[in-house]
Amino acid sequence: MNAAEIRSRFLKYFEKNGHTVVESSTLVPKDDPSLLFTNAGMVQFKKCFLGQEKRPYTRAASSQKCLRVGGKHNDLENVGRTARHHTFFEMLGNFSFGDYFKDEAIRLAWDFITKEIKLPKDKLYVSIYKDDDEAGELWQKVAGIAPERIYRLGDKDNFWSMGDTGPCGPCSEIYVDQGAEMSCGEGCGIGKCDCDRYLEIWNLVFMQFDQAADGTRTALPRPSIDTGMGLERIAAVAQGKLSNFETDIFRPLIDFVADKAKVKYRADREVDTALQVIADHSRSIAFLITDQILPSNEGRGYVLRRLIRRAFRFGRIMGLTEPFLHETVRQVVAQMHDAYPELLSNQEFMARVVREEEERFSQTLDKGLVILEDEIARLKENAELRITGEFAFKLYDTFGFPLDIVNDVAEKQGISVDEPGFMACMKEQKTRAKSAWKGSGEKDVASMFQGLLEAGVKTRFTGNAQLEDEGRIVALLDGEGESAESLTQGQGGWLVAASTPFYGESGGQEGDLGEVSTTTGGADVLETLKPAPNLTVHKIFVNEGDIATGQTASLTVNARSRLASSRNHTATHLLHSALRQVLGDHVKQSGSLVGPERLRFDFTHIAPLTAQEIAQVEQIVNRAILDDIPVGREIVTQKEAVARGAMALFGEKYGDTVCLVEVPGVSMELCGGTHLTNTGQAGSFVILSETGVAAGIRRIEAATGWNTLNFMQTLRQEMGEIQAVLKARPEEVAARAKAMSAQVKTLQKDVERLQTKLASGEGGARMAEVEEIKGVKVLAVKAEAASIKSLREQMDALKSRLPSGVACIVAPTEDGKVAVLVSVSKDLHGRFTAPALIKDVAALVGGSGGGRPDMAQAGGTDASGIDKAIMKLKELVAGA
Repeated sequence: MNAAEIRSRFLKYFEKNGHTVVESSTLVPKDDPSLLFTNAGMVQFKKCFLGQEKRPYTRAASSQKCLRVGGKHNDLENVGRTARHHTFFEMLGNFSFGDYFKDEAIRLAWDFITKEIKLPKDKLYVSIYKDDDEAGELWQKVAGIAPERIYRLGDKDNFWSMGDTGPCGPCSEIYVDQGAEMSCGEGCGIGKCDCDRYLEIWNLVFMQFDQAADGTRTALPRPSIDTGMGLERIAAVAQGKLSNFETDIFRPLIDFVADKAKVKYRADREVDTALQVIADHSRSIAFLITDQILPSNEGRGYVLRRLIRRAFRFGRIMGLTEPFLHETVRQVVAQMHDAYPELLSNQEFMARVVREEEERFSQTLDKGLVILEDEIARLKENAELRITGEFAFKLYDTFGFPLDIVNDVAEKQGISVDEPGFMACMKEQKTRAKSAWKGSGEKDVASMFQGLLEAGVKTRFTGNAQLEDEGRIVALLDGEGESAESLTQGQGGWLVAASTPFYGESGGQEGDLGEVSTTTGGADVLETLKPAPNLTVHKIFVNEGDIATGQTASLTVNARSRLASSRNHTATHLLHSALRQVLGDHVKQSGSLVGPERLRFDFTHIAPLTAQEIAQVEQIVNRAILDDIPVGREIVTQKEAVARGAMALFGEKYGDTVCLVEVPGVSMELCGGTHLTNTGQAGSFVILSETGVAAGIRRIEAATGWNTLNFMQTLRQEMGEIQAVLKARPEEVAARAKAMSAQVKTLQKDVERLQTKLASGEGGARMAEVEEIKGVKVLAVKAEAASIKSLREQMDALKSRLPSGVACIVAPTEDGKVAVLVSVSKDLHGRFTAPALIKDVAALVGGSGGGRPDMAQAGGTDASGIDKAIMKLKELVAGA
C-alpha cells in the first residue's frame, strides 16, 4: 500500500464517517502569530478549539503539510542520521469540535488501523494517561485490547496542552511492535526507552479541560478530539520497512540523487546520510517555495536558505560540485503534484529560485574554505593549535559551515576546534533569535475581543449595498477593552452594532472611517476592525453627548474615503493580472495593503522590474480602466469558484461559500473587500515605486483616481524646478544632467590625482617624523581630509619609504567620518600585527575594523579622538 493510497484511504474513511475533508493549510500559520511554521494538523483549527471560530462542520479530517525545524521540535541535525526524523512531513488527523469524544475516537482509530491498513492486532499496544481510567476501559470495551497491552504514562508522554493556559487533556497513543531486531537491549519497552521496537504511530488527544494560570483545571462544556498520525511513519509500517527512507515516499528521490552522484544507497553510512538529508530537504524546499517562502537572511526565509545550503553541502560530500537541487525539487513535484496541485503551477519558479541559491552558495562555500585554510595557516604560524569557538561559529553563521566540516578540515592539519565555545555562541544566537521573534507580524485582534467572541456577539455587514444604515448597539468597550454601559463626550472606545455598513479591516484593505450618532450623542469612527468573520468592531471617539448600549445608532461611512479605497482595491486585482501577463504565472500575491491614499502590492518575483516592464504593466491596467468594464460580484460555492478559474489569494481561508469578484476577460479572484461597479471609476493608475522587500519578494506602490492626478502635478512641479536649475527645456533635461554628472566625475578624479601627488611629495618630508620605539621605526601621522582611496595611496607611498616598521594614518574623510590605516612590515609580525594594533587605536575615534597581518583599515565617527588614537598606537608599540 503506497503512501498516496494510505492518504486517500484515510480521508475517504473519515469522510464516510461524517467528517468534512479540509484541505491542508499553508506552511505559514496565518491565524497563529506565535508559530514560525505550521507544525501539526490542529494548527488551522486552533480557533475552533478555543471557541473563537465556528465552522459549518463539527467533524473534520485532513492531511496537513507540516514543517518542524525550530523550537522544541528542532531536530535538524538528526535528519538523515535516523530512520524517523524529518523536516517536512504530512500529518493525517481527524478532529471533533464538541461532537464525539473518547469512545468514538478510539473506535475510528482502531477500525482504520486494523481494517483499512490491516495491521495485525497482536502487534498493537496503546498508552493512556496514568489517571485516565475511562480511556483504559474504552480500549478494552471498544477495541478489545487486553489490560496488559495498555500502558499508563505520566504528564510528559500522555498529557497534552495548547499552552500554559487553555484547552488541554490526556492523550492516548497507539504503538506497533516492529520486532526484537529493533530493540535497544534489556529493559526495552513502552515508556522506558526511545528505540524503534515499539513505534508510536498515532496520538489521540482528548481535550476535556480548560487550564487556568494557577494550574487548576475545569471541565470543558464541549470536549473535543485532536489526533495526529505521520504519513511517513504509517507508510513505513504498512510497507514493512524499518526506516521511513525505504518507503515509496523517499526511495525515488534517493535513487535519483544516487544515480546523479554515481553512488550506491546502503553501501556507505556517510553516503546514506547525505542521500537521506537531500531527499528530506528537497521536499521541504519545494513546499516552502510553493507557499511563497523565499531564501533570505531572517525568519522563515533563513530556514529555507539553511535547508538549501545544508542539502547542497551534503551533495559536495558525494562529489556533486555543480547545482543539482533544482532537479531534485522537480522530482518532488512529479511525485506529489496529484495530492498538491499547487506544486505543478510553481515548478518553474521554484527550480529557478533553488538554482540561483545553489550558485550563490557554491561561491560562498569556496570562500569559506579559503578563510578556514587562512585561519589554520595563521594558527600554525603563531604556534597555536586550536580554532576558537567564535571563529567556527562565524563560519557556520556566515557561510553555512557545519561544525563537522570545520572539524574534518582542522583535524587533517593537526588543529583542534573549541566545540564548547562554538556551542556557547550557538546558544547565544538562539536566545537572541527567540527574543527578536515577534511572530508572523499579523494583528491578533481576536484576543482583544475574546469576551465578545465567547459571548457569541455578531454583526451583519450591509456595506456592499449602502453606506448608511441603522443598527442596535449590542456592545461597548472602553479604551482599555473593558465592557461599558455607555461612553461620554471626550471618551474613546469600541462599539459593536447588530448591523453596520462599515467595512472592517481584512484581506489587506483598511477599515472604513465615518460617523455614528444616536438620539443622545455622536462619535467619529477612527478605525474599523474585523476580529472574526461575523464580528465588526468600530473604534470611536465620542465628540458630543453620550452613547449607550441598547440604543439604535445611525452609522454613516465616509463616502469619499470608501470610494478611494475601492478604486485601489479593484486596481490591485487589475495589477495582479497585469503582472502575471508581463512577468509570468509564477507571480503570486504575498501581501497587500489597500487604503484611500494608495495601494501596496507584494508579489513573488526574483528580479527588479525594468522600466519597460513597469510601463507595460501600467498600460495593461489603464487599458482595463479606460475600457470601463463592469465589475461583477457574486456569492458562490468555493468549488464553483475554483471550477470557473478563480484565483484564491495566498494564506486566505475561505468558507463553503465565497465572494467572487470578476472583471470579465481580465481578472477573477476570491475577495471579500469592497470594489467599484465599473473599472472606469478608478480614473487612472500609476506605479509610484517598485522595490524589493525580501529575497524573491517585490513590492509595488501605486495610486489611482485623484491620487494619480496629485502625483502627476507634483512631478510636473519638480520637473519645472529641475529645468530652472539646469536652464534646460524638458526634452534637454536628461542630456544636460548626464553631461553635468560626467563633468563632476572628471573633476573628482582630478582632485584625487592632485591629492595623491601632494601625498607623494609629502612622503619624503613625513619621514622626518619617524620615531624609533623599542627598536621599531614608527610613523604615526594625521592627514588632511581625503577620500579612502587617496589615503590608501598615501599609505602605499609611506610603506615604500619604510621597509621595516609600523605606519599609521588617521584622517577625517570626505563624508565626515574618520579613517584609520595601519601597516606593519612582515618582519615584525612576531611582535604584533596590523589588526591587533588597529583594534585599540580605532576605538578612540569611535570605530572598529580589521584586515591582514600587514595591513588593516578601520572607520570611526569621532574626529575629536584623532590625536589620542595616534598616541595610542605609539603606546601599543612601546608596550609590545
